[in-house]
Amino acid sequence: MSHRSDVAATSLAGVFVTLTDSARSFPRHWHGTYGLGLVDRGAQRSASGRGAVEAFAGQCMTHNPGEVHDGAPIGGTARRWRMFHIEPAAMACLFGDARRSPLEWHAPVMDDATLRTGLGRAFAASDAAQAAQAAGSAIDRVDTAPQAMLEEALLLAIGKAAELARAPRPGRPDEPNLSLVIERLADDFEHAPTLDELASLAGTSRYTLVRQFGRRHGLPPMAWLLQLRLQRARDRIAAGCSLADTALFCGFSDQSHLTRLFTRQYGHTPGAWRKATATQAHGRAITF
Repeated sequence: MSHRSDVAATSLAGVFVTLTDSARSFPRHWHGTYGLGLVDRGAQRSASGRGAVEAFAGQCMTHNPGEVHDGAPIGGTARRWRMFHIEPAAMACLFGDARRSPLEWHAPVMDDATLRTGLGRAFAASDAAQAAQAAGSAIDRVDTAPQAMLEEALLLAIGKAAELARAPRPGRPDEPNLSLVIERLADDFEHAPTLDELASLAGTSRYTLVRQFGRRHGLPPMAWLLQLRLQRARDRIAAGCSLADTALFCGFSDQSHLTRLFTRQYGHTPGAWRKATATQAHGRAITF
């Protein structure tokens, strides 16, 4: 089964680009970042926070931090897509104090010529900024103009996407005590709770807990916990922690266990992510 994924640091702190060309199906997972991207070739079907959606070549895709989604190729052939992954803190920096509440995409797939063109310019600006930084590093001088162009192009693309996807998300009442379940799941990775313990904490049966939690958060409790452990691992790796220590801290049996699950969920290895975050200032692409 064909699969290739590149992850690259941009010249903007907390903003990364992935380019994926794959016939692989990805299981349900979530990212701690905002995602905004473009399908270049092929098509895929995926779950999202708004139900099942399909995205075809030329269409734009989004995801919110913590929003559960998956992805499978339509027709069994590889599809190619590019994504900006933007840390929430980086998103706040991009907009400064202009946004009084966190941005939330309200459309997983958008088909708009202006947005498509804007995203194309942002990806091109990212490539130009990486090239300029690589050249600047070689002669000990960095041209800031390409970075400013990237920031401008990305702001325009994000703003256009927000304008197109501004319909309010249907409200869903929070079931009682699910916040206590979330707190317990995040409390101690080494001693994961049982469903019996979580059900007792929520004051309900195990079946009702799993059903309510899945309806609210998109995954049952233990699957959600795995995503949280992977996100914490991602953060620790970006902070410079070793893969072995990260695996143990985040509740994985060993480094190979972390690598296997991390790669299955994100498409690239923990080592590739470590190299991308370590070279944020240089913007060098990592291929595997």
